[in-house]
Amino acid sequence: MKESLLTPIEQYIVDFVTKLRMDNGLNQADIGFVIGVGQSFVANIENPNKRAKYNVNHINKLADHFGLSPKDFMPEKALR
Repeated sequence: MKESLLTPIEQYIVDFVTKLRMDNGLNQADIGFVIGVGQSFVANIENPNKRAKYNVNHINKLADHFGLSPKDFMPEKALR
């Protein structure tokens, strides 16, 4: 099995945003618009074979858009 290119915390955030996107009926272009990037960048983030990831500015913009706190994008406990 191929080892993940992201750390557990990075993967957690990617998975959280992907679920949030899908639960709200949004596509990758919609998320890209919110954070100021293109659809292809979001596609790279969601592709497990790429190293792309959300940064704190992206998380802040997403939190504002969805009426959440940036801390909602983080797990309750540290990941290993």
